[in-house]
This record gives sequence, structure tokens and C-alpha cells, in this order.
Amino acid sequence: MPLDVLVIGAGMIVHDQILPSLYHLQRLGEVGEISIAATSSARLKELVSPRFDEAFPGQRFQSYPALDRPENERQPELWRDVLPRLTGQSLVVVATPDDTHNAIVGAALKHDQHVLCVKPLVHQYEQAEAIGRSARERGLLVAVEYHKRFDRRSLEARKLYRQGCYGEFACGQACMIEPYYYRSSNFQNWFTTDKTDAFTYVGCHYVDLVYFITGLRPVEVSARGVERTFPNGTSAYMWANGRVVFENGALLSVNGGLGYPDRGAGSNDQGITMYCEGPGCGGLIQHNDQFRGVAYGFVDDRFGAPFRHVNPDYFRLVPWSGSGLKPVGYGYDSIEAAVTTALKLRAAGNAIDDLLRRQRELEAIDQKGLIATPQNSFINELVIEAARRSIRAEGSTVRIRYGKSPGIS
Repeated sequence: MPLDVLVIGAGMIVHDQILPSLYHLQRLGEVGEISIAATSSARLKELVSPRFDEAFPGQRFQSYPALDRPENERQPELWRDVLPRLTGQSLVVVATPDDTHNAIVGAALKHDQHVLCVKPLVHQYEQAEAIGRSARERGLLVAVEYHKRFDRRSLEARKLYRQGCYGEFACGQACMIEPYYYRSSNFQNWFTTDKTDAFTYVGCHYVDLVYFITGLRPVEVSARGVERTFPNGTSAYMWANGRVVFENGALLSVNGGLGYPDRGAGSNDQGITMYCEGPGCGGLIQHNDQFRGVAYGFVDDRFGAPFRHVNPDYFRLVPWSGSGLKPVGYGYDSIEAAVTTALKLRAAGNAIDDLLRRQRELEAIDQKGLIATPQNSFINELVIEAARRSIRAEGSTVRIRYGKSPGIS
């Protein structure tokens, strides 16, 4: 039986990755009814466009609020009315600003729902631990959408690193500078100094990636931000640099920001380089996420610039043997993994013995470490908690402890 899905939020990632992935899984018979709950009809209308008609002819979602409601009518808590209508062990996709995740994920679990949440899950370790405990008690999946884990290059690097092919990670750098036009987007309403910063936004991806590849835990964080103002007058750490120390003494420097030229050749600037040490030699892992061997020169500006580096690996809609277009890339693979895993868990049933079976399956998922869960990605919450304290203190070093009572100091 297909999995019904409720998406909470209707922003950029829903438009670019989540909804097209769900539409494709729907026509494959793995997803049933798709509902989307947003604050107003304005963002929902952007999800009904010729792009989706071309790729997914005839497919639609249930809209909350209705598309004909006034765009200026705001209902930020509407999702609370829609959530109870969902059949138990369906899937709730949380695609809202970071500071709302804890309440929404907690409510979804109380309503017996599997959850897929955009990264990061939350900003505090204690919240992540509580979410993980609640999910395990109920035999429910909470997957965090760290899609870089599903990049084939990341999977290959993880395999080879753990075979000893690169030696031991010693020093590295990562970067993600998003386009300047983000400053005029909905980022103005949530990417503010009191809620997040450029290191938290991008650093969680690359700190998680180093941990995913190497298994090394971060033990120390320092972060410094550059404060700027959005067009609406709100203040943000628009640029940030963070340094993360891992348990073997290795260093990772991460630059993040909202300021890549809108008409630059890349739609953003991102990638990671990891230098390693072997017996009497050096090792290297380098992933350039901005330019993957594809450069296009266009005859018009519909893609933002006449010359572009193109990343075909994250998410693209391409021709296939069926009708419309098919999503490909690790962005789709990440959504598919969460959906198929939730389907597998639901198939175990709801009896007490079934709960024990689901809990054993969840433990295996945690141990395998491909899908990010609160149990196998909690280092991200510790890093974010440390970074938020550090950036407010203008770069002071914050240490991370593990053991029986993980936390920061």
C-alpha cells in the first residue's frame, strides 16, 4: 500500500527537490496522496507551474490552505490541523526553518508518523536526543535529509577511507557560498542572527560529510560571523568562518555565505578538500561540487547567466522511458531512501511484537549510517550548539564532550 505524505513547508527545497521526488515516487506506486501545508497560499502557488506539468502530467497535491485563499492570509499553525488527518505510520516531511523543527517533529511522532526532516534536525543536542528516544520507543523513523551522504562520490570516499586507502584525515577546508539573490528571498524572515548563521547553515553539511566518510567525531568548534542587513532590515551573519577540530587532532575550516555573484559561472561555490597522511606519504580527497566537468554556454539568460558550470549530480529532471521527466541525482536518492525505509517499517505492522521488530530494524539503520538519524548524526547538533555559542562570543573556542552526558563547554 503506498505511503501517504504530508509536507510541512513550501519553500525552495520543496520546489527544487522534495516535491518532484515525491511525484516520481507517487507514479512508481510507493507514495499515495501528497498534501502540502504552508503558512499561506502564496508559496503553494509556486508549486503549481508549467515545470511540474511538463515533468509530472496530471499529478497534483492537496493544498492547505486552498490555492484560492488570499495570499496575504497567514496561518502559521495550519499544519497542526492537517497532521491529525494523516493515517498512522505515514510520512511527514518537515521543510521549515530550523527553529520550528523541534515542535513539528515532536508533534508528528506523537501522531505516530515517520518523519523526514531537512537538515539540520535541531540546534541543540538535548532536543535531538529526545527526538531519537521518542522515535525509538514508538518504532518510527526520523531521517535527516543530509543528501550529500547519497552522493556517489561520498559513498566511494567512505568505502575507500575505511579500507585505509587515504590514510588518516589531518587537515581540510570546505566552502559553500550561496547566491546573492538569496538575500531577497524568504531567507530574510528566518536567516537572522538570533536563529542561525552561515556556518550553521552550510557547516552542518560538511562536518557531517567528514564524519560520514571518516567516522571521526568533532571535539572543538570556533566560529566567527560577518554581520550584514537584509533588504527588509533584519540582521544576519551573512558570512561566517568556522574551524572544527576532530578527535584525532585533524582540522577542518568551513566558509559559508550568501553572496556568490548571481551571474557567476557557478550557481554557487561549494566543495571540500581533505588532506590525509599515510605511512611516509600523503593522501587526498577532493570534491568540487560547483563544477563537475559540465560547462554550458547558453543563447539567453534564462539560467541566470549565459555561461554556467552545471552540476548534474545533485538533482535534475531528465527524459526517461515513462511519461514526463524523471528526477535523477543524490537529492532524489536521499528522498527515495527515506520513503522506502518508512514503507519497510510500516509493513512490519502495529502489534507489540511488530514494534520490537521495527526497533531492531531502526537499530540496523543507525548502525549502517547511510540514512542520517538522531542516533548516528547527533554530532551535528553538538557542533551547531557549539558554533552558535562561539559566534555570539566572537569566535571563542567551545569544546564538545561525549560519554554518558554529551554536551558543550
